[in-house]
Order: sequence, then structure tokens, then C-alpha cells
Amino acid sequence: MTTALILVDLMPRIIALPLAPYSGDEVLARCRELAESFRASRRPVVQVRVERPNVAEQPPGSDFTEGLVHDSDLVVVKRTIGAFYGTGLDESLRKLGVENLVIAGLVTTMGVESTARAAADHGYEVEFVADAMSGLAADEHEFAVERIFPRFGEVRHTADYI
Repeated sequence: MTTALILVDLMPRIIALPLAPYSGDEVLARCRELAESFRASRRPVVQVRVERPNVAEQPPGSDFTEGLVHDSDLVVVKRTIGAFYGTGLDESLRKLGVENLVIAGLVTTMGVESTARAAADHGYEVEFVADAMSGLAADEHEFAVERIFPRFGEVRHTADYI
């Protein structure tokens, strides 16, 4: 079974938000570690970022954080909360033989959760990296990690993959 890492919305403008329980910089550092680990074992890394629909010029900080994306990574630009709708992500993952997804990034109850729900709807096994994501409020993050995510898959930590 092939496992891919999906990193959601690691863009400067989102990393800079007042996040909890982890800062955007803490999440970014852990996501970089995860990506390096996956690349080293030749497993796919998917980088997802959002663009606002029907807007000619995107807000500053809407590109990926510098140095995050490598040539071997699959890049997905979404225009909704989740990474699946209208992006071709499912088709790309199927071509790679991916059956299991490890999901991390920002924001826990927005892009991460929406992507995970769609992944489950598409039949993927889902794992969450609880300390490589963060929310707009600590209680929102904790509720998702403790109550919602276990219904969709396994909740793990960065150390489990490094």
C-alpha cells in the first residue's frame, strides 16, 4: 500500500495567523520534517495551497513558503476549503497507487478537516499528524484531534514518521 503525505495551506499569510496550540512556524518546521522523511523513503508528497476564486490578484503571502516545495512534489491549487474538489487530486493519487494519506498543515478545522473528510469519502485510509497542524483556537484544534479525527482514521505525531 502506497502512502502519501498531504500538506495543506502552508502559505506565509496563513502561517502568520495567531494559531493555537502550535504556532504556524512550529507547524511548518514539523511539516518540513515530515516531507523530508517521505521524500527520503520515496513516498509522494502533495503540497496544497488555496487561491481565492474570481480574484485576479491573490493576497500577499499566497504562494508556498520558500523552500517548501521540491521538484518531486505534486502541487495542488484549490479554490475551495478542501483539496479534492475540482483539483484532480484523486486522479493523481490513483495513478501513483496511493491508498493511504497522512495529512498535516493549516488550519485544523478548515483545510485539514475538509481534505480529510473528502479523502475518506474517496475511500482512502487517513492518518492525522496532530502536532503538525494547528487551529484558529486551541479548543477547536483539540476537539477535532480528540473527537472528530479518530472517527476517520489514526491520530499520530511527527515522531511516528521520522
